[in-house]
Amino acid sequence: MRWRSARVCRVTTRGTDHPPPIAWGPIGAVAAAVAVVLVATSNGYGYHRDELYFLRLGARPAWGYVDQPPATPLLARGTQVLFGDHLWALHLPGVLILAATAILTALLARELNGGRAAQVLASAATATAFPLTFGHVLLTASLDLVLTAAVLLVLAKALLRDPRWWLATGALVGLTLYNKQLVTLTLIAVGIGLLVVGPRRVLVSPWLWGGVLLAVGIGAPNIIYQVTHDWPQVTMARAIERTDGTTSRITLLPLQLAMVGVFLAPVWIAGIVRVLRDRELRPVRAFAVGYFVLVVLVFVTGGQPYYTAGMVLALFAAGAEPTVGWLRRGSWRRIGFGVAFALNLVVSALIALPLLPVSTLAKTPIADTSQAVSDSIGWPVYVRQIAEVYDGLPATDKQNAAIITANYGEEGALARFGGSYDLPPVYSGQNELWFRGGPLEGTDVIEFVGYDLADVSPSFASCAKARDLDNGVDIPNEEQENYVTVCRDPNQPWSSLWRRFQHYS
Repeated sequence: MRWRSARVCRVTTRGTDHPPPIAWGPIGAVAAAVAVVLVATSNGYGYHRDELYFLRLGARPAWGYVDQPPATPLLARGTQVLFGDHLWALHLPGVLILAATAILTALLARELNGGRAAQVLASAATATAFPLTFGHVLLTASLDLVLTAAVLLVLAKALLRDPRWWLATGALVGLTLYNKQLVTLTLIAVGIGLLVVGPRRVLVSPWLWGGVLLAVGIGAPNIIYQVTHDWPQVTMARAIERTDGTTSRITLLPLQLAMVGVFLAPVWIAGIVRVLRDRELRPVRAFAVGYFVLVVLVFVTGGQPYYTAGMVLALFAAGAEPTVGWLRRGSWRRIGFGVAFALNLVVSALIALPLLPVSTLAKTPIADTSQAVSDSIGWPVYVRQIAEVYDGLPATDKQNAAIITANYGEEGALARFGGSYDLPPVYSGQNELWFRGGPLEGTDVIEFVGYDLADVSPSFASCAKARDLDNGVDIPNEEQENYVTVCRDPNQPWSSLWRRFQHYS
């Protein structure tokens, strides 16, 4: 690969200056089909615990929260303001996000010299496994998926065609910082890839550093929030590593194969090989090296396995063209791949979408394998059971009572479904909710939800287990078979006692 020295450097390798035409029709059809399926299933099961939390955070807009930047909570709040408090409305952003991701992934395949069929195949990757989950449930990972896809697309343009695209890369990175700082991990990985396999000269490009300044400028309010609040995202990352790090490291490699579905894993693996070997794609070899660096970074930091999802989709886009070429060499290959793709689509849909009746889920491995499913079931039942404990208290206890939940899902569920019950004030010590304060002085009866008796009894004169929580359909989640405890007469003022309930996870 040769580079010309000019005011605007361009790659001179044949084939990269003029990518194939964009297959807008079939790409749009794939995006529309995915959107239709997501809309049709948007009211299934119920609110995910994270969605309930986002609604609580979004009700108090801020530049940031201790566990995340403001974008996803504000997006959740926006759906309430525009459309009312409906599950389908809360899931609407995910529909649009996945449709946009399908288009962006196809455009990246085209940027990597993928033709019409390759672009369609790349867009269809968003109808698989993890991407489909992120499209159904509104998570921080949902926005991350589409924003990372956009960043990698313009990054490929900057490396393959015109360094001025570094400015667009910087602008998108600055916007992405309002959702999570995860994109910086991806960029660090790609940067290391550039140092290892080049082209290294782009690292001193004024356009790249202009993009860096643009990213810092656009993301400044969020960065300032982090600095002035002692980097709460670092505190959260350490907490996640302590609580989930071991499990995340064990499942990291197996879940890489499941990211777009096991049946389609050969496509993105082919993408790695192609990016490393194809002469025309030498400027983006850092994508392949960066993926392996990112896996190592996620392993070392104990991050979640899905942190690599954006890079996997990018490599899938790279692998689409050789896959199409392979399929053209025999009808049996096309039949076999069609069967594999159909199986992958069915398995992904069953895992990610509310297609099965809740009553049958416990008879399948879906609830055990998909936290997005298990964490969306049982909230109205749990709230009713919590309310029944409170209703059973003596009238004198109710006068000075409060509820403290172990996690934000329970607190959010009580806020969302507790309006039909005469409940006392509800608090939680998890993450951002702890900073909203605890019970008022004089509150001497606490109904604890999800706490072990041994954890709370030392702080009160008496504690007794009141009941188990049971969703009635045997779906495993954090609440199932937990219990409700009633404690009386705290042994310290709440100004001191509330500190004991602060926890990050």
